Amino acid sequence: MTTDPTMTRIGQGVELNHHRGQREAARDLFAQIWDDIGGEQGNPLHVCVLAHSMADVQDDVQQELMWDLRALAAADLVTDERVAQAGVAFSAAGLYPSLHLNLSECYRKLGDLGRAREHLQQARAGIGALGDDEYGRLIKGGLER
Repeated sequence: MTTDPTMTRIGQGVELNHHRGQREAARDLFAQIWDDIGGEQGNPLHVCVLAHSMADVQDDVQQELMWDLRALAAADLVTDERVAQAGVAFSAAGLYPSLHLNLSECYRKLGDLGRAREHLQQARAGIGALGDDEYGRLIKGGLER
């Protein structure tokens, strides 16, 4: 369970989107959190997870892609120490399979099948960083589909 208040707020937005079907409310909450953390200048873990979550509530695939690319750039700055401090149950490497899976889907929607395949390969290559928990099973299931 996370001990980081910002990660908890992001989780509330994810809950609004995925479990309550309130995309606009989630998008509004994510936008507020984005402002609160200082946008891309914020803590890289917050930027990564928030941008990745914000991508999920976009109506336009170009916007979705932009947010997922922000998340990927921030992931490169996330350390295992920072993840552990936040009380997150996976390593920094565990961020990449989901990020690459979502980027693959964005590029597929845009008709850029070459980039879609590249990101799918990267997602598969990083699957070993995922645990056998709900999150890991979710991402592995997405890769199988």
